[in-house]
Amino acid sequence: MPAPRLIWGSPQAKFHAHCNLHMTSRPVPATEPGLPAIPAELERGQLLEIYRYLRLTRTLEERLTALYRQTKVIGGLFRSLGQEGESVGSAFALERGRHRDFMSPLIRNLGSMLVMGAQPIQILRQYMAKAESPTRGRELNIHFGDLDLGYVGQISQLGDMIPVMAGIALSFKLRREPRVALVYIGDGGMSTGTFHEGINFAAVQRLPLVVIGEYNHWAYSTPPGKQFAVEHLADRVQGYGIPAVTVDGNDVLAVYAATKHAVERARRGKGTHFIEVKTYRRKGHAEHDDQHYVPAGEIERWAKENDPVDRFVKLLLQNDWAEQSDLTTIDDAVKDEIDRATDACVNEPPPAPETALSEVYASPVSAERLWFRAV
Repeated sequence: MPAPRLIWGSPQAKFHAHCNLHMTSRPVPATEPGLPAIPAELERGQLLEIYRYLRLTRTLEERLTALYRQTKVIGGLFRSLGQEGESVGSAFALERGRHRDFMSPLIRNLGSMLVMGAQPIQILRQYMAKAESPTRGRELNIHFGDLDLGYVGQISQLGDMIPVMAGIALSFKLRREPRVALVYIGDGGMSTGTFHEGINFAAVQRLPLVVIGEYNHWAYSTPPGKQFAVEHLADRVQGYGIPAVTVDGNDVLAVYAATKHAVERARRGKGTHFIEVKTYRRKGHAEHDDQHYVPAGEIERWAKENDPVDRFVKLLLQNDWAEQSDLTTIDDAVKDEIDRATDACVNEPPPAPETALSEVYASPVSAERLWFRAV
């Protein structure tokens, strides 16, 4: 008889693995005597760091929304409202820094990029297509990477980053480097053939790859029930012979614990691991999407009852792992950082037209600027 499914983040299964893989849960000493033990071997300072990334993600996206409504954002704005916890919690489990782990985000994993070292001013410049943006105005939103910091720019075609990150993980294995690759995929992206080809290759080659499958209830406007007949995304990958667990994606510490276990397992040479995070996309596909397809009251219910930031704050305060003054100090510092970053770049110029082909082609053609373009 198959082992029962355990949902990471539930009282019965918060620190146990699925698929006949068992992770021993042991009490971790609290940072201060008399306080509840902090789970997942985290320390109080790390909890505050996680909170900062959660608040930074949300505040930065709120600023981008304001800029979008002022027509200062070029192209679409893709929010992660309601999903910040799984992005921050998963990326926080990686080893960060030069020549360490690698991560590939999707369009809603701004929090993951911030954890890996992306700066708010880079995000702002990128969304506004400024000349000093990471892609010099040639790409938009968070379509950029930094190989030194360990994150790879995503490909727009959903599913394609699975084989790309499998290739990066293969390079780690061939060079015998104790490094791990982590990649995100949505419930819609898991319906592409490229996803299945990539994860099968990673499974067969036993690559150090961790795949985060985001069950956020909407593939643009398509609900899961019209995509697949199983209840969990994890069920879709068990045929590839890899561990697949389901996690409460709005429980930041549960996501961190599950990812930390998967990353350590991959680093030991045990192969690919799949983590499904159950969460909810509270904004449309992009800011222009009016979400007319969402049942009435559903977004409000998730906002009230299952917001990842609110849940994490409640956990910190109830367990005396942080004081309200600690969180207020972080909130104020984050707002100041976003304000200063906005002021520094909002009036910067776009790239000059004659630079459009440079850094795109190896030897771009050039011509003198037409006289009337300078008038």
